[in-house]
Amino acid sequence: MKHTSTETPKTPDWEAVLRTRIVRRAIAGAAAIGLTVAMAACGGGGTKAEAPTAAGADGVDDGAALTLWTRAPLELQAKALVEAYNKTHRNQVKLTIVPNDDYVAKVGAAAGSSQLPDLFAADIVYVPNWTKAGLFADLTDSIAKLPYADKINQGHLRAGTYEGKKYVMPFVLDLSVMFWNKKLYREAGLDPEKGPTTLDEFRAQALAVQKLNRKDTYGTYFGGNCGGCNVFTWFPMVWASGEEVMNPEGTQSLLDGTAAQKVYSTWRELQSAGAIAPGAKDETGATWVAAFQQGKIGVMPYPATLLSTAAKTVDVGVTPIPGVSGGGATFVGGDGVGISKDSTKTQQAWNFLSWLMSDKAQVDVLAAGNSSVSRTDLADNRYAAEDPRLVTINKVAADPHSKTPVSVNFQQAYNAPGSPWVTLLRDQVYGDTGTLGKDNQALSQVLGQ
Repeated sequence: MKHTSTETPKTPDWEAVLRTRIVRRAIAGAAAIGLTVAMAACGGGGTKAEAPTAAGADGVDDGAALTLWTRAPLELQAKALVEAYNKTHRNQVKLTIVPNDDYVAKVGAAAGSSQLPDLFAADIVYVPNWTKAGLFADLTDSIAKLPYADKINQGHLRAGTYEGKKYVMPFVLDLSVMFWNKKLYREAGLDPEKGPTTLDEFRAQALAVQKLNRKDTYGTYFGGNCGGCNVFTWFPMVWASGEEVMNPEGTQSLLDGTAAQKVYSTWRELQSAGAIAPGAKDETGATWVAAFQQGKIGVMPYPATLLSTAAKTVDVGVTPIPGVSGGGATFVGGDGVGISKDSTKTQQAWNFLSWLMSDKAQVDVLAAGNSSVSRTDLADNRYAAEDPRLVTINKVAADPHSKTPVSVNFQQAYNAPGSPWVTLLRDQVYGDTGTLGKDNQALSQVLGQ
């Protein structure tokens, strides 16, 4: 695939990893197939580990050695959480960071040979598949005992629920919001403190920046050949409009609805007006945030996780991703974490998970590191209060329009290179809009397999 030649500003390695978070969700199809085969070797539903119920809400802290796997994009947060836990507990967690492109295959191989670690994290879009396959222990009763169970991010809990039982807790949230460049807004005659509240305002503000006619400066940008980028940033535009992208079972696409069509036409109009930076059509996600960080983009949907990175070079405004007539939403992405089917230390592993939801972990570790919290009652924490943009980000995660879409076949339908979703969005922005019905049907066929 051809990539845009725009170079990103020099940053530490972990930030470079974070910038590619969304595109790296598109794991190679062969790896995904390998996991399916490995899970089949587990006997379909797998052998569930004993549910962690023996020691109440807090589990057991008796000096056990625990193992935890996570993907490389979460290295920063995972290390901070594990270090804080190990300093304050007798149990000790050994963290293993796995390259993102190797993670699915590694989990699949371990599942097939009954060698999963005590705890492992998973991209939330994979969680329904892995939960159905029986890779996690049942946490239903343990979660219910937590005094703030109803405050835990419901999108992640729903993604980890199978046949009425809960198997996964939130690990690290990754949210999508709208970023705008306040400097360019001032120069374009726009109010630098007011981002778009509707799709029409988004289009108008992007066009206003484009009318500056400045070399290498454009109204907006998106990953035109990146399925993961656009589920992350376009789905919220549909949800904020009060419509859905799939049926409740995740087996049928609804991306031919009125709101979805408005999303497509908005981006097509921006493309026709030359307001989308060149390179977007071939952008597979590796550099999709680079131009904004360089101060060359007026407004675009963006990963909230990268606020601290973007703010180093741009005076950034933040608002929820708007719908057709208003409202706001986000894609509640990131990773969930659970106790594996192979763990023999479920009580001790639950001690780590219950601590993970505590004020100490959520505020003193995650919020202190500018990451979003996973509990709605902690959105206005002392760290977020220092930056109103963080409060905006935390609150949109709790908005009823914000969602974590759940489908067993999510990867194949949306994130994989050349997926039916990529075909649909490219047709709507660059090709024949008359193919919408056919393209949406192709999505439903994959979802319903």
